[in-house]
Amino acid sequence: MNNQTKIIVYSLLVSAVISSSFHPVEAQAQIPQQSIRWDKHSLIFDGKRVVPVMGEVHYSRIPQNEWREEVRKMKEGGVTMIAAYVFWNHVEEVEGVFNWSGQRNLRGFLEVCKQEEMPVVLRLGPFCHGEVRNGGIPDWMFTKGCKMREENTTFLKYTTELYRQIYSQVQGLQWKDGGPVVAAQFDNEYRGRGSYLMALKKIAQQIGFDLPFYTRTGWPELKTPVPFGEMVPLYGDYADGFWERSLKETAGNYYKAFNFKAFRSSTAIATEQLGKQEAKINKGDEAYPYFTCELGGGMMTSYHRRPYIYPEDAYSLAIVKLGSGSNLLGYYMYHGGTNPTAMMPGNLDDGSAVYLNENQRTQATNYNDMPVKTYDFQAPLGEFGQKNPHYFMLRKLHLFMHDYAEVLAPMESSFPCSQDIEKGDDSHLRWSLRSKDKSGFVFINNYERLQQLSAKKNVQFDVCGMKFPQRPMTVPAGAICIFPVNIDGIRYATAQLIAKRDGKIYLEQIKGIPTEIAVDGKVLKNVKAKGIAKPVYKNIYLVDSKTAEHLFLQKKGKSMMSLAPSFKKIKEEEGARKITMGVQKVAEEPSDADFKKAAVYQLNLSPEMLQGRNLLQIQYRGDCARLYCDGKLVADNFYNGRPFLMGLWRLPADCQKLELRILPLQKDMPVYFPREADVAKKGEEIVKLEITQQ
Repeated sequence: MNNQTKIIVYSLLVSAVISSSFHPVEAQAQIPQQSIRWDKHSLIFDGKRVVPVMGEVHYSRIPQNEWREEVRKMKEGGVTMIAAYVFWNHVEEVEGVFNWSGQRNLRGFLEVCKQEEMPVVLRLGPFCHGEVRNGGIPDWMFTKGCKMREENTTFLKYTTELYRQIYSQVQGLQWKDGGPVVAAQFDNEYRGRGSYLMALKKIAQQIGFDLPFYTRTGWPELKTPVPFGEMVPLYGDYADGFWERSLKETAGNYYKAFNFKAFRSSTAIATEQLGKQEAKINKGDEAYPYFTCELGGGMMTSYHRRPYIYPEDAYSLAIVKLGSGSNLLGYYMYHGGTNPTAMMPGNLDDGSAVYLNENQRTQATNYNDMPVKTYDFQAPLGEFGQKNPHYFMLRKLHLFMHDYAEVLAPMESSFPCSQDIEKGDDSHLRWSLRSKDKSGFVFINNYERLQQLSAKKNVQFDVCGMKFPQRPMTVPAGAICIFPVNIDGIRYATAQLIAKRDGKIYLEQIKGIPTEIAVDGKVLKNVKAKGIAKPVYKNIYLVDSKTAEHLFLQKKGKSMMSLAPSFKKIKEEEGARKITMGVQKVAEEPSDADFKKAAVYQLNLSPEMLQGRNLLQIQYRGDCARLYCDGKLVADNFYNGRPFLMGLWRLPADCQKLELRILPLQKDMPVYFPREADVAKKGEEIVKLEITQQ
């Protein structure tokens, strides 16, 4: 990158300067104070409309010494705002003893976000879910004889103390102070009376929270509403759900997330606890801007249901939501993590240790059995900060959202295609239009998870007084893209607008679609990509998809070490365990006692393997596996065809031997395995070990 293309990056969200990259800032200054308001379209910072990218990351699931690097990765990926739960039972496992140290140090995390100029939305609870034990409510709260998440004196008393403690971490770091905390969410997925949410807001404000805006999840519909303007409802959608009770592929109605539609919420989120949800816009919601906080950046695996998420799943969801009118894309999760070690004393009745994961044997939020340690979520940034393919795929969309926010935000959505397409229906080209006056963007999604949509022939758009392309084209199977109409002097283009920097306009050539660009009274046909070195016309550059995904990034590589750990089997499994059904009538995960009967492999590490950022990849077959260092559980995995990962830099420096315990696959398991999982043969085995340098 030459000096002419280097511009100081302020905040991608708040800066009016068009930046040349998502490269993180080294400056330690305060976040500039900006006036913030919202209308029915978008957030408005100092009079300028913004279309933020919000990425969920849980600071208490990431080691403290990695926070800065991971926030910078998020920023480099185009995230302009962070969302983070404050899990109550991560900080007050024992009544009255608050632990804000180490990776639970909220203030330390907020200081990092301040220094990196990254705004933060805190999701305060008291109930969070987040696949943690009891949804985040500590075990001891269930001894108080009160109902949870209600306006009773006892529950609100303890919630007040929680909020007071959180405020002690936040004080001086609110937006008005030049800090990063821009908003707060109250509770999560709440379906009761709006007065409860208002009671939480009143408590927070009386303690000292004073933020530009407040939020709540827009699903399910409240029994009674909150007054207009008090909390902006945020929505979500996922490509699949680990919580589904069915063991069939494409169970549920997640297919609806791949259709452009005016309906903002999802009828598929949390069906195990919320039941069937009606597909309708809640009264009054249309007066709020359309924001999301839980757009599936991936998906966890539960014991009974283990989805395998593809990069295109996340990208398609994002394009559909943007094309349906959303002006804030909030991903859950954007960055995976690892559950911290529980600090409460004692063991459970069966001899198992106390863990902080959701499971069917806890007192509340016991709908699914989740892994004890891993919360990778198959997210753009994984559990160990690894950049997955959709990190780059989504990034090009984030460039567009940043650079064209003021143009895009006031545009209304229209839906020429049906909004109620059934699963796998291949008779439509799914598309929408966002437009204002004579300018617009055509959003195309010829993709649906695990469905084979065909190429669509004879496609021609007639929008904004423009008919294009000149001759009908074919939209290939799997095509997901956005075409500009009357934007920046381009009458239309059958290429995706990516960015505008230093007066240069960058377009992405969509594979299988001939690029046609109408500009200056001319129609350039069959334009070939020339990369960033040479324009295809004046200030217009056409790049291929890989270049678009890495635009403005410094080249960084990953390499395979020539060495891989050696291993040997030191113990055979002691017979297959009996898989029991839990209280929620889905299969229960193995206990600590079960893993004592597992097959055991010894993995031998050389000293150099523990130096630097080396990621161990364990390709194995089995039901599930755990990794131990000196008898301490450090990682676990529910097999779904993807490798079991471990960041070796998180191990003790003197660790030379790891113990891998694998439970075997069994016949007719009550488990959904994706097609990528090799379950034809029962038993267990290590297929391959390798190390990737991050």
